[in-house]
Amino acid sequence: MHTPPGFAPSHRLPAVLPGTALGFAFSGPKLVVRGSVAAPAIPTLDELDAAGLAGDRHYLGDLAGIPCVEIALGDGVAPPPGFAAAGLRAFFVTLPDPLLALAARAFQVADWDRSHRYCGRCGARTRDREDERAKECTACGHVAYPRVSPAMMALVTRGRELLLARSARFAPGMYSALAGFVEPGETIEDCIRREVREEVGVEIANPAYFASQSWAFPHSLMIAYTAEYAGGAIRLDDPEIEDARWFPLDALPELPSAVSIARRLIDATVERLRAR
Repeated sequence: MHTPPGFAPSHRLPAVLPGTALGFAFSGPKLVVRGSVAAPAIPTLDELDAAGLAGDRHYLGDLAGIPCVEIALGDGVAPPPGFAAAGLRAFFVTLPDPLLALAARAFQVADWDRSHRYCGRCGARTRDREDERAKECTACGHVAYPRVSPAMMALVTRGRELLLARSARFAPGMYSALAGFVEPGETIEDCIRREVREEVGVEIANPAYFASQSWAFPHSLMIAYTAEYAGGAIRLDDPEIEDARWFPLDALPELPSAVSIARRLIDATVERLRAR
């Protein structure tokens, strides 16, 4: 997800919030919406208050003049009549892109807030810092920022073929580009070479940056590259990889949702190769 046009991020909660502010409320990992999962609307603070839904607030910023707030309702809060709750993936095609992007941002803030209430160094309570989005230990002063985990994505090409793989957790028949998390001390390019070699036994050359995407599951930054085949036969060494194959451009399998950078990476690469 990308920062929506017209959105000005901020961490500083205003002293007074209008009832028309949008409330991105989470019960554990589930976004609470007005209406239904099939036809959702992000509720206003007035609507949440009227429904008795309240919790800790973190300011997200301003979307075209409308304040936006993350609200932590606590785990297991049942949505009242007129409301529904589900994980973010359920809203991929039902929420407008700007609101989906802000919901993803709110989810990451909510997850960070829930998992950093106590200091990881000494165990004391933490508090929100006023000057930045960070937690500060009330005892030892240790500061913890929202976690962002960089992950590479690599679409390897061999002539007019794409190297795609599938995980057992994918929808039936779906394949995607290879991906993996960056390890300490690695560059993105180092990570691409290592992950492709570890996952499918293939060597790559000429990694080229494509684009990046914040991916709130739960706190990844996907950094997408293309790369060219440099040698090796496919060998599945990673238990997470169920299958991997070279696919010609005219016989591609089921691909990821258009919401994901993986689909944009694949579509752009297919278009480029077909134009040759």
